[in-house]
Amino acid sequence: MPATELHSANVLAGEHIAAALREAGALALKTFRGNVRSWTKGGASPVCEADIAVDHFLRGRLAGAAPNYGWLSEESKDDPARLDAKRVWVVDPIDGTRAYLAGYDDWSISAALVDNGRPVAGAIYAPVHDEMFTAVAGEGARRNGIPVGASTGDDLSGARIAGPRSYLDRIATLAPQIRKMPKIHSLALRFVRVAQGALDVAFASVSSHDWDLAAADLLVHEAGGALTTFTGERVQYNRPEPVHEALLAAGHVRHRAMLALVRGRGAEFK
Repeated sequence: MPATELHSANVLAGEHIAAALREAGALALKTFRGNVRSWTKGGASPVCEADIAVDHFLRGRLAGAAPNYGWLSEESKDDPARLDAKRVWVVDPIDGTRAYLAGYDDWSISAALVDNGRPVAGAIYAPVHDEMFTAVAGEGARRNGIPVGASTGDDLSGARIAGPRSYLDRIATLAPQIRKMPKIHSLALRFVRVAQGALDVAFASVSSHDWDLAAADLLVHEAGGALTTFTGERVQYNRPEPVHEALLAAGHVRHRAMLALVRGRGAEFK
């Protein structure tokens, strides 16, 4: 497909994702702070009826519109056929299920279109506050249609940082002047706050998954930031095991400063 046609296809995919997430958000809000059945999977990870309902809805809307694309969702059985697909929908029906069940507002719905291992269109929707974050490769990042950007500068003194408490405590021993920010339960929202400029740096601990990251990754990069491993490598998606090592995100210049601080210290962040 010519580059112009591919770009147009990505723009249309982005619009389709955002529209689907908005409807999915309305669906999830129907049972939010209500009597919703929940259980655990894998021994510790919570899942509830809303996760499943949103997953079914988005699969119908996204996969139904492009049946030749692969599908990877937290709440769907993994189909190895996705590995043979050039383009794959990557979905988290409710990112932050614990927050959803507890009645907190920092949960989100996330979806991205991944092409050859990297996201090219995506959106993250925070239904409680009606915040829609969208991005298409080469088009920048937006919140409710208005362009957003990662914070600039390289100063770690006073930098607003969010992530696992153990990570923040360790960073504080290396850069005592940082500002530890409150926990954001949705990992996708945590990273998108970097894209928005509301946070300067955000971390993810080991074992995050494609569905937690793909849309947020695109938003951070389109907002003038970087989301990488502690060795500076970009995340690759739609691998056989969609699980990742510790990650950090920040505006490009501050990202380099933070990377210099943590490089070679991966064993200290578990």
